[in-house]
Amino acid sequence: MEEVKNMKRILVADDEARIRRLVCDFLKNAGYETIEAVDGREAIEKFFSVGSIDLVICDIMMPEADGWEVTRKIRESSSVPILVLTARSQEFDELMSFESGADDYVTKPFSPGVLVKRVEAILKRSKTSNPQNDDVISIDGLVIDIPAHTVTNNLRAVELTIKEHNILVKLAKNHGRIFSREQLLDSIWGIDFVGDPRTVDSHVARLRTKLGDWGEAHLKTVYGVGYKIEVEKS
Repeated sequence: MEEVKNMKRILVADDEARIRRLVCDFLKNAGYETIEAVDGREAIEKFFSVGSIDLVICDIMMPEADGWEVTRKIRESSSVPILVLTARSQEFDELMSFESGADDYVTKPFSPGVLVKRVEAILKRSKTSNPQNDDVISIDGLVIDIPAHTVTNNLRAVELTIKEHNILVKLAKNHGRIFSREQLLDSIWGIDFVGDPRTVDSHVARLRTKLGDWGEAHLKTVYGVGYKIEVEKS
């Protein structure tokens, strides 16, 4: 049991340094690995760049992007458990948190020890309701090992850049769903990206070429809308 917990990685986002460090210290003492973010934008960027986050703890009132925006952005491509913190105990805040996709809600001030128990309970529920391994995606002979950053197509290795790999993971995790150029830019390049949005098109084109016949069959362009991975129904 203890070995499993030690593997868990938690992203803690709060612009109050004292609260953020207090939460991280208690989580570390409980055997978890923590990653800190000082505002909403950094939370979003770290979630999509670090990879393999097991749970997110985020404050509602943060600069750059509030906790609800962070939750909604993460929910576009992930079902990772999210625990929201707030200094206000208004019903509106609670409802907004759940509507944005949060799994639990804690009002400040709170007991760090109780917060750790909440974390343990959420992770236990998540493991029970999601027994499959979300770290490995397999679609019609293509296997994506997300932590190892490897892709094989019918057992043959496919060499991808980081951006190509991240595009493939996002589309594969949500196969059948269309993502616009802007959505891919925000989640993979970051919300502060400055440059030509058509860079997405060139990355997808190279990715499709590298995936060969699989790419032609499954990586689809929906003209005027965006991109998706299409899986044939048997």
